[in-house]
Amino acid sequence: MTEGNFCDWSKLLGRAMMAVMFVLAGWGKIGGYADTQAYMESAGVPGALLPLVILVELGGGLAVLLGFFTRWAALLLALFTLATAAMFHYVPDDQMQMINFMKNISIAGGFIILACVGGGRLSLDHIFRRKNK
Repeated sequence: MTEGNFCDWSKLLGRAMMAVMFVLAGWGKIGGYADTQAYMESAGVPGALLPLVILVELGGGLAVLLGFFTRWAALLLALFTLATAAMFHYVPDDQMQMINFMKNISIAGGFIILACVGGGRLSLDHIFRRKNK
């Protein structure tokens, strides 16, 4: 496998690994809508924002997975992940929440890198860019 092929497949695999959590989380929020809304409100976040949260998780996750508007979707998910880290997981006295906080910071870092490098050749971005040339 050449270096180019390795990087192409690595970007695809990395996008899939990052996206699956958000797609599943967004889908799960649809099935557990009332419980999710109550949890958000218990953390001081308006439950009326839940449709937007679902859209960001499902839409952003699918966009990253497919490599469609990858840079923008990755940036959106980085900001979303940082916001959720701050709103839900920054509890200095709770070690488990702080672990989740640091995981979110790490995930956001990965999305920032993805926003810089793009989706690669195995992405819809690449296919559409080639058709427009």
